[in-house]
Amino acid sequence: MKRNERGLSQSVQYAVIMPTLMLATLGIIQAGMWIHGENVAARASNAAADVASGSFGTASSAQEAANELATAGGLSDVQVTVSRGAAQVTVTVSAKAPSILDVGLGRIQETASAPVERVTQP
Repeated sequence: MKRNERGLSQSVQYAVIMPTLMLATLGIIQAGMWIHGENVAARASNAAADVASGSFGTASSAQEAANELATAGGLSDVQVTVSRGAAQVTVTVSAKAPSILDVGLGRIQETASAPVERVTQP
């Protein structure tokens, strides 16, 4: 009698394919988490620039708004820098995005700027 070896080749296929599929799935999830972190940081910097560019806006209120948005969006180790000049506001949000495996790409930084609203004589 001959042995049926078809089951052996299928288990070898699964031993090669399954880790590859799992790694690809984790990579897609990680990329999605990083893109989400980029979007949250961009939204936080834009919102802070909107707050600081108003007539009664201050750098501290903009910093607080960006920090709250970034933290609520899942970012950690948030650092917000607000530079409010006479004509322009620049906000930089730097934070760490959530990650499954830390491969050094977790730190993100987004910058937004806006003109300062001013009251002028007609």
